[in-house]
Amino acid sequence: MRRFIRACDDLAAAVRDAVAGMIGTPEAGDYVRMGADGTPTKKIDQVAEDIVVDYLADHPLCQRLISEELGCAAMGGNRGTIFLDPVDGTYNAVVGIPFYAISIAYAADGMVTAGYVQNLATGETFHAIRGEGAFRNGRPIHVSNVSRLEESAMSVYGGRKSDPAPIQRIDRTIRRCRLLGASALELCYVGCGRIEGFVDLRGTLRVTDAAAGMLICKEAGGMVSDPGGGEVVFPDDVSAGRRLVATNGILHSRLIEYLKGNRT
Repeated sequence: MRRFIRACDDLAAAVRDAVAGMIGTPEAGDYVRMGADGTPTKKIDQVAEDIVVDYLADHPLCQRLISEELGCAAMGGNRGTIFLDPVDGTYNAVVGIPFYAISIAYAADGMVTAGYVQNLATGETFHAIRGEGAFRNGRPIHVSNVSRLEESAMSVYGGRKSDPAPIQRIDRTIRRCRLLGASALELCYVGCGRIEGFVDLRGTLRVTDAAAGMLICKEAGGMVSDPGGGEVVFPDDVSAGRRLVATNGILHSRLIEYLKGNRT
């Protein structure tokens, strides 16, 4: 797994260099094709993904790659799956908001064992290896110890077609609501204590968006579930989305009750 993390450092550096000149330009947002996830692939997404695919073709780290744009592809390694979002927060990158990331997770035998997320705008890097904790720029991180929803800050997303009532209940209760625009990084922000929760009720969160950030959050002491408090199960199909709730753990059960309409 340490070899995987080192490879992720190399990949992130190569992607950062390749897209640096595109950030905040119309070229970055040029439509290339429809991605495997059912959303338009922008030029910046394609450039970043191509770099990772080429690297994995020369460095057989996994048996298959599942990526937001490409879908599923055989990669020649002996075992394991890599889940990739080459640019999480594409809109931010296109308009020049410095909050977008590469997200890479490694899974074997149905379990994510390593996760890596780097903010491509700043170079800030988060990683985790299952059972070994989570780290920011090589230093251990831990979730916050905030124990009251009324003192918490959370990133909260609701979909156009979803019931607005749960979002309204949370928004009226927590201290600060933030919508930052890159799910992988927002999960890492829960992990390092910058926010106490990340709630996504849109039903569009994919395994490529969340696999790495979920592991980082949990290894930092956080909790992750579906809005009902059950396990989040992602299919490998990147066109299938899920809903997710991540917190510092202390607030989790109370937040779930708010989402259900049972205020405690």
